[in-house]
Amino acid sequence: MSAEANLSLERVERSRPLRQQIYHIVRRWILTGELGPGVAIDEKAIAIKLGVSRTPVREAVKKLSDENLVDVKAQSGTVVSRIDHKLIREAFIIRRALEVESVGVAARRMSQKHEDRLEELHLLHRHAVERRRFVDAIAQDDAFHGYISQISDLPRLWRAIEISKAQLDRCRYLTVPRPGLAEATIEEHRRIIVALSQKDEFLSRRMMGEHLDRSFQNFVASLDLVMEGAAGVGGAA
Repeated sequence: MSAEANLSLERVERSRPLRQQIYHIVRRWILTGELGPGVAIDEKAIAIKLGVSRTPVREAVKKLSDENLVDVKAQSGTVVSRIDHKLIREAFIIRRALEVESVGVAARRMSQKHEDRLEELHLLHRHAVERRRFVDAIAQDDAFHGYISQISDLPRLWRAIEISKAQLDRCRYLTVPRPGLAEATIEEHRRIIVALSQKDEFLSRRMMGEHLDRSFQNFVASLDLVMEGAAGVGGAA
């Protein structure tokens, strides 16, 4: 049975541009591990599964190749990229620099409305963790960070973060759940909210930096345990 046969069912809306929809669907399959490292990408099979032509699938694969999520090989076809420690570290450095900058700008722009929304997202995240719904928890975690970028009013910055953190996201789905880590993230988000509510730019930057550093160290350690000896890990540590 082909890998595509086991992929989650996704709905394509004909009223919206297909190119971006197909890109986000295939990208999500890769990030969540439904299309794992080294798996061949069959554009025809994906097109049939989604009920679209091959053109938007081909365009999506090209865009994913630009993000180092797939490898297009002239003689052997296209495969999902292997997990590469060097790319993971590079992605972390980019994400940390951009998010620390974003939260500093957000601190200066904070309002009660912003604080209320962050509290709401924090509650949704905590509930997902308490219910051990870790895929939902990752989505709520991203919503929290994405909203801080919205507060900073730097929309292109968050898009750059999303692209750079794709390598990190693949690891997040591979390494959850690990006892205590999700709960630690909840507490760190609380500290970020407090710093932002005080409009303390320096403290907000410090809290975000410490949060991202801790998260990176822990999931890299988890990834090493999960992938130890596996053929899917390449690159330098």
